[in-house]
Amino acid sequence: MLFALAGALAADAFAVALCQGAASRPGVRDAVRIGTAFGLAQAVMPLLGWAAGIAFASVIRDVDHWIAFGLLALLGLKTLHEGLRGGEEADCTRLSGWALLGASVATSIDAAAAGVTLPSLGAHVVLACAVIGAVTLALCAAGVFLGAAGGQRLGKRAEILGGLALLVIGTKVLVQHVYFGG
Repeated sequence: MLFALAGALAADAFAVALCQGAASRPGVRDAVRIGTAFGLAQAVMPLLGWAAGIAFASVIRDVDHWIAFGLLALLGLKTLHEGLRGGEEADCTRLSGWALLGASVATSIDAAAAGVTLPSLGAHVVLACAVIGAVTLALCAAGVFLGAAGGQRLGKRAEILGGLALLVIGTKVLVQHVYFGG
């Protein structure tokens, strides 16, 4: 389940990495740079979301599964919508420096919301953050090379699969807590 969540959260970053590969002639250094930027952002943001969830734990304890479902469903629907939205050309400007940092943070905001749900998934938080970051790093590094090989069309499919995965994970959390006691 954790790897499915990590892959789903990485969908936006993967789409940007595909675009980055299509925008230039990337080398290994470019793939590692882009993968690392997105991977670190995706690893840190769930930790921040988890910390915010802990701060309000006593308030949300009885409804945490509904919150997890709602957040994951909204993220899934948003990601699915982005993937299904047609006709728009991706902005494939080569990212570096502050622009890469901004894109990394922007694509990882959903990971912060998902971080609130980590305890509901039964995941050890630090391990979950490390897995999310590592999966994102690997997918984005590979995405740079796929994009260079003409894989820009994969970006929409990756977003669709990521959105569906988030919806399935959210539904699983809800069903598990409501019908099977947690």
